[in-house]
Amino acid sequence: MPKPHANLSDNLRTVASEELAYLKRFDASAFGRVSVAVDLVLLTVEEDRMRVLILRRADHPAKGKWALPGGFVGIRESLEGAARRVLAQKVALPDIFVEQLFTFGEVERDPRMRVVSVAHFALVEPATLQRALAASTPEPLALADVSVAWPGEEGGPVAVRDARGVTLPLAFDHAEILGVAVKRLRGRLRYSPIAFELLPREFTLRALQRVHEAILARRLNKDAFRRRVLASKEVIATGRLETSVGHRPAELYRWAAAIDADGPQASPPPGEAAPEPKPVDDPPTSRGQVDRTP
Repeated sequence: MPKPHANLSDNLRTVASEELAYLKRFDASAFGRVSVAVDLVLLTVEEDRMRVLILRRADHPAKGKWALPGGFVGIRESLEGAARRVLAQKVALPDIFVEQLFTFGEVERDPRMRVVSVAHFALVEPATLQRALAASTPEPLALADVSVAWPGEEGGPVAVRDARGVTLPLAFDHAEILGVAVKRLRGRLRYSPIAFELLPREFTLRALQRVHEAILARRLNKDAFRRRVLASKEVIATGRLETSVGHRPAELYRWAAAIDADGPQASPPPGEAAPEPKPVDDPPTSRGQVDRTP
């Protein structure tokens, strides 16, 4: 009597053989072709304004219009690989971590052919994007102000403007892509520490509030914001004050999670109080991190 596992092995070999024969007969030309692209939304907050990195298209279609950095996915390339390639070739920032945002597949979104775009996004410190502007790239780059006409997380397309306040025309459906990124970012402010990624290593509570206000496009009550942040235990006082300011210096804080990642901090001996805040000798340095919140 044959053993059960022998019959199972024979069945698996038969199925594998049949599948190989099916794949040889399969006619891929019977189905319409769809191209896949990636588009990158690289956001920052600079001078109390939310900004996005865009490039001016040098070729048709939409020649002369502004667009998010992007490109087609190669036939042997993963989505992540395509995003990394676009970052390196078009933005000169190969080490930025980006995550998938949303898939955009309106039939007429690209006049050339059927194109589905998998958008990615990241929060990036202003200094990092300024380095991209100074680099040599195939198409001119710019940091444009993001202008959102809708409140909260209502959603919808958004506009971008240059330093003079002039609206810049965006190619394809990139106004909608950018709008989804802003909606996602605003939503995350409620439950994640995403705003800390746009701050230097040490910061004031006022600087943290300005980041929130720039993203939300509205003013926040100073006292209420301060109470909420301190109660959250997400920040830890450094015991130092900001310097080189024309007003009473404010205390500097650090993101608690960053301190945990750096290792345990020195504590005063038992029975001794923490030292009084003192001015810091050097300006705080940039962490150069981007959002990795899932």
